[in-house]
Amino acid sequence: MALVLGIDPGTAATGFGLVRDRSDGSLEMVEYGVIQTPAGEYVHKRLAMLYHRLNEILLLHRPDSCAVEKLFFQRNISTGIAVGQARGVVMLAAAEAGLEVFEYTPNEVKQAVAGYGSAGKRQVQEMVRTLLLLPEIPRPDDAADALAVAITHLNTRRYETGDERR
Repeated sequence: MALVLGIDPGTAATGFGLVRDRSDGSLEMVEYGVIQTPAGEYVHKRLAMLYHRLNEILLLHRPDSCAVEKLFFQRNISTGIAVGQARGVVMLAAAEAGLEVFEYTPNEVKQAVAGYGSAGKRQVQEMVRTLLLLPEIPRPDDAADALAVAITHLNTRRYETGDERR
């Protein structure tokens, strides 16, 4: 049973979600949440906070792999840079934990979770809720997005290995 850590990176808020691929082919949500850093704090301190909290999550859950949402074109370059910095911290923490890191574009996530690469945010969130048998859509959005990234990785691996139990 594989355990994947999905990440929706950001400096202010990084969503994380741990999803297990069970032997019967179902998916199980293990934990999800958001790592928030204080606005107004120096960027290097915010990145250090993100790094230390990620290490805590990695030590506690010991996932088998990590899946991260790829940076896509941002209209605001400073937002794109901040997301890129957070992605770097995530990838460093995962690499130091000995994990292989997989990257997925937002459209790949939408396709894998909702079956449509142009699906809306609400459609993807509802599919996350449905696939993980949750009573409600995970909140905040960053956490739901991170769970979607983890689901994408598990579904992609099933397809690539020909293991289509579900």
